[in-house]
Amino acid sequence: MNIIEYENYHENKTHGEVIFPYNTYLCSIPLDFASVPPHWHDEMELIYIKKGKGVVQVDFRTYTVTGPTLALILPGQLHSIGQFDRESMEYENIIFNPGMLIPKSLDSCSMEYIQPLLLGQITVPTIFTPVYPYYNDVIAPIDACDEISKTKPQGYELYIKSMLFQFFFVLNNRCRNLTQPPKNRKALDKMKVVIKYVENHYAEKITIGEIADVVGFSESHFMRYFKETMNTSFIEYLKDYRLAMSARLLQASEASILEISQEVGFENLSYFNRAFKKRYGVTPGQFRKG
Repeated sequence: MNIIEYENYHENKTHGEVIFPYNTYLCSIPLDFASVPPHWHDEMELIYIKKGKGVVQVDFRTYTVTGPTLALILPGQLHSIGQFDRESMEYENIIFNPGMLIPKSLDSCSMEYIQPLLLGQITVPTIFTPVYPYYNDVIAPIDACDEISKTKPQGYELYIKSMLFQFFFVLNNRCRNLTQPPKNRKALDKMKVVIKYVENHYAEKITIGEIADVVGFSESHFMRYFKETMNTSFIEYLKDYRLAMSARLLQASEASILEISQEVGFENLSYFNRAFKKRYGVTPGQFRKG
């Protein structure tokens, strides 16, 4: 999978073919990505951890995950993927548009079971592990989709759709109302606006005053809000985001280190080199060589 496509979900990109928006990517932290910064998108995402250990954050909640584990990301949920200490994690990333299961003329299936889940009107667990009572029921349709995707026989799209309906059946019939919706919805919605602004403007100079205006806060209120919500300062978050984007470009492009540092918003090459080494433990040049 192209790393640019992976890390810029919400920039009008379509996952899978337009006529059948379902796709699967095999990924590794940190081999493929140093990390996946917080982001959100309109597709549904399943992070299916197969081996190793990592960190998945969903709507401000942090989960340390070990394979095998399935993380369910609903449309619009803020989420990120990171490395746990120095351990690696291999996972399958399944992305599909739930609209493929909703007919143009709404029926009882979509109105009573699918849309309420997508809109957060009913809740289900985010993390499914083997100790969860219905773990095998939850992963069975996903495993079936994986298996048929290996050969893609005639009509495999129908089979995948049927398995996704089974997946939603299990969520509604056996898993619903087992978790509480986040109480800090307003703070979450504000943060999604901030993160989207950073995604679109991280290469530019962003001042505290400018980003505070985006969400209608004073500078002091914004700095306090961001620190309390993200457990880091906005300046540190912006720096880490730029470093993550630079790591992506070091692997995906042949541009010089100077060009990459400038492209992601660093004005000083020496500072970029120091910050990169502090974040990843190696220089940009060493990182590029692998």
